[in-house]
Amino acid sequence: MPKKNKNLENLSQTHGKVEEKEYKTLDQIWGDTGSSRYSTSNEKEYLNYLNELNKSDLQGHANKIGLVPIDNRETLTKRLLAEFKKFTSLYKIPKQKNNTINLNQATKNILAEGK
Repeated sequence: MPKKNKNLENLSQTHGKVEEKEYKTLDQIWGDTGSSRYSTSNEKEYLNYLNELNKSDLQGHANKIGLVPIDNRETLTKRLLAEFKKFTSLYKIPKQKNNTINLNQATKNILAEGK
């Protein structure tokens, strides 16, 4: 029986994903818009909410989000805001680039010769 030579560098692997929409989390697949965890996706609204909380409520909110509550209010607010930005960035749809190119008539004539 002849020995088969298998070179791993020449093999390819497929993942089977449909790449029409780019989902980053399971929540996005189920239709979550990202406002469920913080009840808003607006950074200014969230910052106003944090500023209205007293220290005890702020620590409770941090615990609910999954952060270790610390005694320094300013540092805790910064951490909560950073966690909010990280979470909401998962739900932002990347902007598509405008790939239209304006060509002059001479260039269009040259390209038309290949038809």
